[in-house]
Amino acid sequence: MPDARPRFHVPTAPFRPGETPDFSNLELQKAGEAKRPDPLVPGVKTAELATGLVGVLDHNHQAVGEWDPGLKPDLLREGLSHMVLTRIYDERMLKLQRQGKMSFYMKSTGEEAVAVAAAMALKKTDMVFPSYRQQGILFARGRNIVDMMCHCISNSRDNLKGRQLPVHYTWAEGKFFTISGNLGTQFPQAVGYALACAYKGEDEVAASWIGDGTTAEGDFHSALTLASTYRAPVILNVVNNQWAISTYQAIAKGDSPSFAAKGLGYGLASLRVDGNDFLAVYAATQWARERARKGGGATLIELFTYRSAAHSTSDDPTKYRPKGEEAAWPLGDPILRLKQYLIGQGEWDEERHAKLEEEMTQLVVKAYKEAESYGTLHEGPLAPTQTIFEDVYEQQDWRLRRQRQELGV
Repeated sequence: MPDARPRFHVPTAPFRPGETPDFSNLELQKAGEAKRPDPLVPGVKTAELATGLVGVLDHNHQAVGEWDPGLKPDLLREGLSHMVLTRIYDERMLKLQRQGKMSFYMKSTGEEAVAVAAAMALKKTDMVFPSYRQQGILFARGRNIVDMMCHCISNSRDNLKGRQLPVHYTWAEGKFFTISGNLGTQFPQAVGYALACAYKGEDEVAASWIGDGTTAEGDFHSALTLASTYRAPVILNVVNNQWAISTYQAIAKGDSPSFAAKGLGYGLASLRVDGNDFLAVYAATQWARERARKGGGATLIELFTYRSAAHSTSDDPTKYRPKGEEAAWPLGDPILRLKQYLIGQGEWDEERHAKLEEEMTQLVVKAYKEAESYGTLHEGPLAPTQTIFEDVYEQQDWRLRRQRQELGV
């Protein structure tokens, strides 16, 4: 008789180091096939969207289907420019970290559309609660690159005064909430902020991003409960880039058909979206924002993508996945796909693209030279010593005052 005893199960990645990755068995809905319902559709009726794949750009680099947002060429070229800048910035900052000019860095290679397209679909008055791979939002919102670099090298112009790891940006003026290294906290914070906006009758939504691994945290479920109960005007994005540090996405997903499907149990509108398709990410975010502002409540969006680079400069992905696996990823490169679409429309060409890359490279190099004029990681100057006592309490208590006096600052 067969052994009927329960067995301990641990999900494993489909390919291990040394193996040849082959994603041909990955069943993904073709671009253009997903239906676009009214934004106020009941959440439970989005089941097909939660397990399918919202896509606009097909394999011929054409925009197809009901989700095509019909964006003008100027806006698409702007999006392409932001994504190119994000990638060049990432590459430059990685080199600087390897040269010992900063302590730590995290790239967003392959995920540029996730941040840039969403930021452009939102209004700049909408508050964003990002994770640590959405630097593209800052570029799309016009953040000063020198200020971003000064934070990363922790010099005297670091607006966080050395209190955060590099790439854990904050920009209050740009409605960009402080990135937290404690993963998941931003989800319930975004819901709370959205509820406050609704309570005050403000025309504003909140949006947040976490990785696939963070859905295993309690904060994820707390946020979905609150968002569902109170119909918060919030967009909750799960960036499924297949890997949570060195842990394959199935560890957090379990036997669920998708991360988006987890939202259905809470009654939320839930979409799985091609995260490497700029047009699809823009359209899904636009749809979710309209739903939120019309009182339909929150939307959970799973952005199906792939982390091409290492998790961070402390990580070696060849230890847990095949070298070059990103090249086999079937949804391609978000920058290349948008570029090819624009070329096909007669709105772009290789010469203009090469010029754009050169301009963005020069911009990043020039910005870093200026950033170093405010101090370097090893030689300073750094934030003044007295700033360690500032910005925490409105009124300092006697212990902090005494400590400051003892330091003579």
